[in-house]
Amino acid sequence: MYPRLVILSRGPRLYSTRRLAEEAQKAGWAVRIIDPLSLTVVVDEKGGRIFHRGWPIECEAVIPRIGYSITRRGVAIVRQFEQMGVIVLNPSLSIEQSRDKLLASQVMADAGVPIPVTAHVASTTDIDSALARVGGVPCVVKATEGTQGSGVFLARNYPQVRQLVSQMLERGMKPLVQTYVEESHGKDIRVLVVGGKVAASMRRRASGSEFRSNFHLGGSVEQVQLNEEFVSVALSAANILGMDIAGVDLLESANGPLVLEVNSSPGLEGIEGASRVNVAGAVAEHLNKRLEAVERQNKEEELVNLSSDKSSVITD
Repeated sequence: MYPRLVILSRGPRLYSTRRLAEEAQKAGWAVRIIDPLSLTVVVDEKGGRIFHRGWPIECEAVIPRIGYSITRRGVAIVRQFEQMGVIVLNPSLSIEQSRDKLLASQVMADAGVPIPVTAHVASTTDIDSALARVGGVPCVVKATEGTQGSGVFLARNYPQVRQLVSQMLERGMKPLVQTYVEESHGKDIRVLVVGGKVAASMRRRASGSEFRSNFHLGGSVEQVQLNEEFVSVALSAANILGMDIAGVDLLESANGPLVLEVNSSPGLEGIEGASRVNVAGAVAEHLNKRLEAVERQNKEEELVNLSSDKSSVITD
């Protein structure tokens, strides 16, 4: 019987979802792609279960591809799979932490992972002190939540900072002010970490006058060779956030790599094309290793229980 894998995705035809399904099938998994919004969690005296169109979901592993707009609902589904003992790449806590840029920065900074200086602005009266901490203008103003470059702006003067922060506060957003790394303007390095190893990497360059280098914003991608320092920082960031699969974005500062962001559902199209590495295949390989570890642990527990039963019979 094939092990069963559920890929949680609202876009079954998206490149990343298709590639993960293809490679998992090649690796021996029976794959289902399910929209997380179509799932229902039921909690009763028997514990928690997940249903899809009235039928219980049973599987050995889950790969969450949870979009930003459904983070809260998606995380609840992922958490239930974890409580059911299912292998999950990535766990719910990792997804939550990565989606909150301030929280992710706090976790990484506390572990000694290098990041750009970042200040949370609770009100307009905090702007001056926040700017002083990040080195003044120009600076980056961003919302604590967002993806693919949304809610991220380069403010070149004080009036722009005040306007952006005020607008975010009025909309109930939580603005951050961050040091602008001039030498890394319009470019960054995306490192794909799978199972505690660097699977692939690429340099992304912004298009035209755009300073955000995201592939989805029209940026270009190219091959890049990482030195040991960049590899170490990327692995540390993924590890401290507890991710099996992580897209770690690094800035090339004059003082070495800085972690800009860690994505829990990184896209595969750009990095597979630029690096010519089968990243989806690396994910499937890691999934098999996780399954083997679980099966090995189950066998060891069975032997312990059997030995305990025999000892009890002899004693009696």
